[in-house]
Amino acid sequence: MSNNGNTVLGILAGTAIGAVLGILFAPDKGSNTRQRISDEAQLAKQKLADKATELKEQVVSSASAKKATIDEQVDSIITNASYKADDVISSLERKLKDLKEKNKRLQKTS
Repeated sequence: MSNNGNTVLGILAGTAIGAVLGILFAPDKGSNTRQRISDEAQLAKQKLADKATELKEQVVSSASAKKATIDEQVDSIITNASYKADDVISSLERKLKDLKEKNKRLQKTS
């Protein structure tokens, strides 16, 4: 994103400078030249504002997509952890049952 923004800014700045230099060296009245410079500056300002809005929307969209992906991954991890916890609990319950049976047998033989 930073490269995109820098490239666009460079192009806009170059265009504005070129337009201003072209107007300054063109033979015309001072008032007309000042008006043309003002108009070009307003146009460049508007283009820059439009590009900034576009870049902001891209960043927001990208951030939203990343958040959705992270949310999905977290949900998946939680689900997997829940299944593994159930497996561990079941295994421990079986071990406990086996130990209780062994303990009963040992108590009967004693």
